[in-house]
Amino acid sequence: MSRIPIPAMEQAPSAAQPLLASAKKQLGTVPNLLRILANSPAALEAYLGFSGALAKGALDAATRERVALAVAEVNGCEYCLSAHTYLARKVAKLDDAEITANRSGASNDMKADAAIRFAAKLARERGQVSEADFAAVKHAGYSDAELVEIIAHVGLNFFTNTVNVALDTDIDFPRIGARKIG
Repeated sequence: MSRIPIPAMEQAPSAAQPLLASAKKQLGTVPNLLRILANSPAALEAYLGFSGALAKGALDAATRERVALAVAEVNGCEYCLSAHTYLARKVAKLDDAEITANRSGASNDMKADAAIRFAAKLARERGQVSEADFAAVKHAGYSDAELVEIIAHVGLNFFTNTVNVALDTDIDFPRIGARKIG
């Protein structure tokens, strides 16, 4: 059970209600992550703004979901693993072998592999990457814009992972357990 309330849309602070209504219109539902963030309309607005801006960026949906899976596994966030496994299958059309590779910080696609390895290292090492790590992503063909967006997606996912782990957000997707990484 979540550590703080997950308000229904009509119970959320009034400043959060239009944001939740917009999310429901766009998604067809309001995931528990958004509802728990609604306890702070400012945090909800910040998340939606950052997420919405990045969705219009240079990285495609498959790469964004791959990054989310890798970062969620690094951080042991079962909520985000569950949500992004669902989205990876339904939206990005990734297969189980690819999802497993992404959770391991890799990809079966040669170009995507460089991005996911970079993202996983960013998450594990809190941004401390080497020249070789940077060169591998550039050599794989990622532009400067895509490189910055990979970093931004790691940050965005780090935020959601932290919220969901700290608040023990109730999982409202088919549950995926985090691996015990030593």
